[in-house]
Amino acid sequence: MVLSIVRSPFYAGAYAFGRRETRTRVVDGRATRTPGHEKPMEQWTALIRDHHLGYIPWEHFERNQRCLEENAHMKGTIARKAGRGGRCLLAGLLRCARCGRMLHVVYGRGGYARYECRQANRAEAAPRCIGFSARHPDETVSAAILTVVQGSALAAAIEAGDLAEQHQHDQHRALALELEQATYQAALAARRYEAVDPDNRLVAAELEARWNVALERVTELEGRLQTQGHVPPRAGHVDRDTLESLATDLPRVWDAPSSEMRVKQRIARLLIHEIIANTDDDTREIVLVIYWAGGRHSEVRMPRPKAGDHRHRTGPDAEGVVRRMAGAWPDHDIAASLNRLRLRTGAGNTWTASRVASLRQRLRLVDYDETRATPMLTLNQAADRLGVGSWVLRRLITRGLLEATQVVPCAPWQLDPSVLDTDAIRNAAKEVVEGRTRRPRSGIGDVHTLEIPGI
Repeated sequence: MVLSIVRSPFYAGAYAFGRRETRTRVVDGRATRTPGHEKPMEQWTALIRDHHLGYIPWEHFERNQRCLEENAHMKGTIARKAGRGGRCLLAGLLRCARCGRMLHVVYGRGGYARYECRQANRAEAAPRCIGFSARHPDETVSAAILTVVQGSALAAAIEAGDLAEQHQHDQHRALALELEQATYQAALAARRYEAVDPDNRLVAAELEARWNVALERVTELEGRLQTQGHVPPRAGHVDRDTLESLATDLPRVWDAPSSEMRVKQRIARLLIHEIIANTDDDTREIVLVIYWAGGRHSEVRMPRPKAGDHRHRTGPDAEGVVRRMAGAWPDHDIAASLNRLRLRTGAGNTWTASRVASLRQRLRLVDYDETRATPMLTLNQAADRLGVGSWVLRRLITRGLLEATQVVPCAPWQLDPSVLDTDAIRNAAKEVVEGRTRRPRSGIGDVHTLEIPGI
């Protein structure tokens, strides 16, 4: 009943005739007629707008029909649907490049979501065309939308602020003009009361009542103007710096937990007509061709996640460091090297020996074994062997006098014990120590006690 009312043009004040037709087809050699088939609005026999007083305007009626068509997702229209919320940004916008049908959204446990072309499989039991995770496409298209919107966001925000400020000025101006008109009406009522014959009490009482009403109107408008203030309030003042900060901070506003997905979907549908999706099996990439509302289109490619890929997986840089240092260094040295390189775990935490051991076991790398380890010395071990500080050997390494290696940058230094026993290295270390001892002290120091008068 509700749908029949909303879809009827009589609800919008229009008269329509011939909205349905009867179709004839041959079934088993006999002509069969079926009535009640809907016809497009262009093929109606008659349509008279503004025929009578309607409940809604005709523009609102047409907007409702478009919304109903978009909401009939996966029906006979095979068109995109309106933004109605959910966890996926591109729900109802993706079209399969292989069969031309719209992609479904498949939800799993723990917020898991996928885009899949399943219509042919449901209707004809055919193999599914394509399917991929929803996270990478949503993030990529969100970045593209922010790139498109960010250029004009500042101008739009400033224009909206100017309109709000102008609206308040117009309200203040209208109230002042209304007070001026009410003052004139009160003065006119006073002159009329003074000009009437005092003996004519009936007319004098009526003019006196009108004068009182006019005075009450003036008092009311003066109170409203005094409440608002003779100068429009600064609530509508456009703060350009604040608007610039908001316009340039669109990614944080877009990704905020308080941002509703329904609003994001509607913004995406205002900017994007539809997206043609496909997968490249050779390069393992997801290919999206975005058709923007202005007529342009752009192609974006993103790697298709492999089995086991997720957003909390350790990055390839950290895995490379662990692969190169595993077996040659203990887990705590590997963790220290990763922290010095400012690499984080997949969850964004710092590295510890236990976390390195967990990653090493997942990558199936060997553990550190002193018996199998190469007889190399660390920087501290070599310094203890020579009886000097570690800074001495570091300075020799910097000058190129001492050979040392690092598996990766910021990893512990490895020194050959046979090189340390040479006279050249011992003499060079001795010269570095003596050179620092003979260095003159700075004259800026003051050994005298500070004396404060009166204390």
